[in-house]
Amino acid sequence: MFKIIKEDKRSSARVGLFTSNHGKVETPSFFAVATQGAVKGLSVKELDEIGIDGLLVNIYHIYLRPGIEVIKKSFSLHNFMGYFRTIITDSGGYQVFSLENFREVSDEGVSFKSHFDGKRIFFSPQVVISAQLDIKSDVVVPLDECIKGSSLYKDAEIATNRTIRWAKKSKEIFDDLKNNGILFFPILQGSTYLDLRKRCIEELVPLSSSGICIGGLSVGEEKDLRYNVLSFINDNVPKNFLRYFMGYGLPGDILEAVSLGVDLFDCVVPTRFARTGTAFTDEGEIVIRNAPYTEDFSPIDKNCSCYVCRNFSRAYIRHLINVNEITGIELLVYHNLYWYKNFMERIKQAIKNDNFLEFKKDFLNKYNKNDN
Repeated sequence: MFKIIKEDKRSSARVGLFTSNHGKVETPSFFAVATQGAVKGLSVKELDEIGIDGLLVNIYHIYLRPGIEVIKKSFSLHNFMGYFRTIITDSGGYQVFSLENFREVSDEGVSFKSHFDGKRIFFSPQVVISAQLDIKSDVVVPLDECIKGSSLYKDAEIATNRTIRWAKKSKEIFDDLKNNGILFFPILQGSTYLDLRKRCIEELVPLSSSGICIGGLSVGEEKDLRYNVLSFINDNVPKNFLRYFMGYGLPGDILEAVSLGVDLFDCVVPTRFARTGTAFTDEGEIVIRNAPYTEDFSPIDKNCSCYVCRNFSRAYIRHLINVNEITGIELLVYHNLYWYKNFMERIKQAIKNDNFLEFKKDFLNKYNKNDN
């Protein structure tokens, strides 16, 4: 399912090939987030034009609407969406973290009060794995408990133990059901406590053939602690395992994580930033809705060859956003995801050329030069 093609000689960065039921993905790669079965602002046709390698879909949200039974009637999530590249479905574990005022956690699972209609739903390991298998996701992730980065050791230990128990139960269910090439990726928790991370690795790596998710980071902890945990994971997870850092996506952070052996990312950053009028460029982020771009007739990024940069100016896109034309947001989403795709391609090429650290330094110097 995953094999390493090229390793950087001076860091832990590497190029790999990840194979799922819906094709091959060269890593490091960035998956777009399709929370409710769609990437906000773009059609599947445009995702294919950009060359997005895969999507992350939120099982909690599609469980609520339209419901698993509806998707099953179209045979698979891929058919339902009309998207035929790799799809990963998450576990609902992040909702344990983010919907703190709407849930109750026990050893049996999580009881949610739906943010949509207030209805109570219960996620157990069996419910979560069965739902993901029913809709034929390419990669399923077991239910886990994610806690704040500032949590006390005793709370992190409880959550880690619970995550391990849920993962083992989930794997039993996964093995009992027909999975037909679907992949099972456990998710590592343990906050910033290395002994808990070590226990999680020892218990969960044997449950997977070749991939592991990294959870419980970028949830309020200091960056130095985060990178320390990533370095520890890199040293302790088998080299031939794909490492998938869920929900992580600023360019500088991606570069650092790649240098520490991470292969796969997803994040709402490029689409969410676009919806606030912010574009990614090689010279940093620009808030294109602001007044300085009123008469700026240059493309968003002069080094970008996407459809948007070839055809529209900053001034025009600013105008669309400021008169609340949805087209302006759609154009920014398109550009941002294209820019991210190109960014990941440049990272891969730098690793192949044995100049990843030089690329990283040069990129960050340019990207951060206007950062105050």
